[in-house]
Amino acid sequence: MIVLGIDPGTANTGYGVVHGDGPARVSLVECGVIRTRARDPLPNRLHEIYEGVRELIARHRPDVLSIEDVFYAKNVRTTVVLGHARGVILLAGAQSGLEISESAPSEIKKAVTGTGAATKEQVQFMLTRLLRLKNVPQPSDAADGVAAALAYLMGARVPNLEGGRLRIPDRGTRAASHSATPSHPSLASRP
Repeated sequence: MIVLGIDPGTANTGYGVVHGDGPARVSLVECGVIRTRARDPLPNRLHEIYEGVRELIARHRPDVLSIEDVFYAKNVRTTVVLGHARGVILLAGAQSGLEISESAPSEIKKAVTGTGAATKEQVQFMLTRLLRLKNVPQPSDAADGVAAALAYLMGARVPNLEGGRLRIPDRGTRAASHSATPSHPSLASRP
């Protein structure tokens, strides 16, 4: 099974592609960040995120899109803008007919470390152990995307949207390019 994990953001959307046959046999395929320019208008940034996710889906053909669920920031505007980014990511997954899994940050932490109160450093340490990596995936947004994918494979599955597989026909539109670059180019090939 191939899982595309996403840590949504409007400046940096972290992603990780993990292949696994269960919790004991998992491997990192690719991770990185889809970057947008802060000076661009929000609609343009959302379009870049959407196209970046569509390109990742086309390249890796994942079975599941695992995305971090909404968290409530102190700043309401931050929460709303993050919701926009999540929306275009969910749309890209739904249009591709992927199973979509949403997990709260604490559920992702619990699946990866055993406790929902784990620190970012503890999650990163466990990623390196579970995936047998020499270094923590960088930047931290990419590590968060990897954690979302790994959490799904480790069994932190929450109910899917609409209680089952979301199937919406793909209209055949593909991204020509995007700004996502793997942070670990040597991991870009599928095992």
